[in-house]
Amino acid sequence: MPYSISSIQAPIDDSMKAFEGKFKTFMKTKVMLLDTIMHYIVQRKGKQMRPMFVFLTAGCMGEITEKTFRGAALIELLHTATLVHDDVVDDSNYRRGFFSINAIWKNKIAVLVGDYLLSKGLLLSVENEDFDLLKSVSTAVREMSEGELLQIEKARKLDITEDVYFDIITKKTATLIAACCAVGFQSAGADAEMVEKARLFGEKVGIAFQIKDDLFDYGDAEIGKPLGIDIKEKKMTLPLIFALQNTDTSTKKRIIQMIKKESEDANKVREVIDFVKSTGGLAYANQKMNEIAEEARAILATFPASEYRNSLGDLISYTIERNK
Repeated sequence: MPYSISSIQAPIDDSMKAFEGKFKTFMKTKVMLLDTIMHYIVQRKGKQMRPMFVFLTAGCMGEITEKTFRGAALIELLHTATLVHDDVVDDSNYRRGFFSINAIWKNKIAVLVGDYLLSKGLLLSVENEDFDLLKSVSTAVREMSEGELLQIEKARKLDITEDVYFDIITKKTATLIAACCAVGFQSAGADAEMVEKARLFGEKVGIAFQIKDDLFDYGDAEIGKPLGIDIKEKKMTLPLIFALQNTDTSTKKRIIQMIKKESEDANKVREVIDFVKSTGGLAYANQKMNEIAEEARAILATFPASEYRNSLGDLISYTIERNK
């Protein structure tokens, strides 16, 4: 792959290393059980895409400051809280290949840990009077909850239109990346107009990221999530929505019934995947993803030129060209 996370991260390498240390210190607590769980969470971090967006946008706009570190920590705390709670809601035993908090310590402790992380984030902002950052991130968390509930509501009927799909993924996925970029600009002292530009840039990247994720469900990856997992979970994603909108009524009914009743049957899942491919669903989703990525690039071109901006451009390419 031409774009690696390590090369994208090069301009903010020192900041990311410093953030790791600061975040570990911040997560320390005097309650032994809680400290053990915090250590477990910190050790199992992923690619750390969210802090990357915060530091790259802050560098792009001006200077990476202590407020930037607090903004990145706030996002990680609130996002981790939502993930811990999600695993309880979904009764999920794994997170990124490791046991989830609820799998090891059970639901009651997991819910309390999620609450603790949430309050940690809120206090970090309030104590430092970072009310602008708190507003950006709290708005994102509210929208993520709304997106999840909207998806649950629509999944029961399988009647999602393209507009509703974009509403769901904007709220569920894109809003957090949008908040990362807004926080980066806010921490560097940008004015409201520039912060809104950064937020919109992040939103576009987040939407493109989610469409790419949805394409993996149809085997559009070398290594990704298991084939057809969205279909088994009755999630209506863009390739499927397009295919259903562009077929005859009887085929549409048959495919929807198949997803409703027999989505655990591997042969039926394969049939749905073949239907989506043959009806042009993958080509359409790819086209939309590339269009939205170009919209993100157009916004990025209005940011001051720098190595940070170059890395953000590479991050867009990484988002739509990755294979997992």
